[in-house]
Amino acid sequence: MTTTAQRLTALLHEVLGGPPPVRLRAWDGSESGPPDAPLVILRSRRALRRLLWQPGELGLAEAYITGDLDIEGDLADGLRALWESPVERPRPTARHLLRAGATAARLGAVGPRPVPPASRAALHGARHTRSRDRAAISHHYDLSNTFYERLLDPTMAYSCAYWTGEDPDYTVADAQRDKLELVCRKLDLRPGARLLDIGCGWGALALYAAEQHKVQVTAVTLSAEQRDAVRARARERGLHALVDVQLRHYRDIEGGEYEAVSTIEMGEHVGDEEYEAFAAQLYRSLRPRGRVLVQQMSRGAVAPGGGAFIESYIAPDMHMRPLGQTVSLLEATGLEIGSVQSLREHYVRTVAAWHRTLEDNWSSFVALVGEETARVWRLYLVGGGLAFEARRMGVDQILAVRPDLRGGSGLPPTPADWYRSPGGAT
Repeated sequence: MTTTAQRLTALLHEVLGGPPPVRLRAWDGSESGPPDAPLVILRSRRALRRLLWQPGELGLAEAYITGDLDIEGDLADGLRALWESPVERPRPTARHLLRAGATAARLGAVGPRPVPPASRAALHGARHTRSRDRAAISHHYDLSNTFYERLLDPTMAYSCAYWTGEDPDYTVADAQRDKLELVCRKLDLRPGARLLDIGCGWGALALYAAEQHKVQVTAVTLSAEQRDAVRARARERGLHALVDVQLRHYRDIEGGEYEAVSTIEMGEHVGDEEYEAFAAQLYRSLRPRGRVLVQQMSRGAVAPGGGAFIESYIAPDMHMRPLGQTVSLLEATGLEIGSVQSLREHYVRTVAAWHRTLEDNWSSFVALVGEETARVWRLYLVGGGLAFEARRMGVDQILAVRPDLRGGSGLPPTPADWYRSPGGAT
């Protein structure tokens, strides 16, 4: 007698065009597939129904988020097995879908389209209007300040860290402080200078630059939760006179002549068609010889970037492009590129640190945001780490300058001072 798991394995073999890289356990307890492969568990018929209604990445993600599907053991091992399989990524044809429907009918899994998880983003209106941008940012960053306080290190930096040490006592908090210092050195921040921080997050860079380099910071965010948090942290640290945090869209930034502008992993949210205007805003905000540092995620020339899951559950309306295209857009404004530094492998370590915190405090996170949202974040962090590991995604620091009328940049002849240790050694 053919078991449920054997029927599903045969169907998966046909869709993939080769042996499945995982073992399946069906809702009736039957198993089939390579004995030493990661075990994918279909806990209910609804898991199959989700995949029938929505084949591909998003259907799989939603089955996992709801608990209809699970992977036994290390989630990363299971996802890596799927990604590294020599079998082509599934592209179900009409014939495959008809056969899948027939199999599902025999297994009693046919039914109405399952309701999407409540954590899925629901945005309305044209992309990248001020109101939709605000809603997109709110979906992700207004989850709760408490959630991010538990997940992140005390700097509250929610971006790629810069790992300069291998000592076991060297933590993500140390790596984030080293990243903040690197950004400040690249921007040549000096006492009294004015820094515009676009997309300031919870104020990691704004507060660090004000406290350690005595600069006057204008910090901009679309998240009310972040604005309130930055204001409170500035008051607690006696920095309220140096840090002005504003709730506004980047298009509504007034004034210019800043000595420095930073935008740390905010450019991904701007959108493709709007990035040219965003780059022009960076140029206009600078005085001659002023510097801008863009830390931004990228994708390979043929890689998908964020993908359907991230765009539906984590960062709606996100857009990534190959690094060279972003550099070209910045250069087109009149900015001169001073340096480009890849931090892709640093992000693998950063995401791994966040994931460890999530797993080590799993019950606490579930109590705070619920099982579904916690599973969204587990899938996001594990999948994101693998995407950086496999070079599907990258992240880079791009330093540019607005030259003066004679073409002077003011950049140092070598970048040696950027990379000296806090003690002065290189």
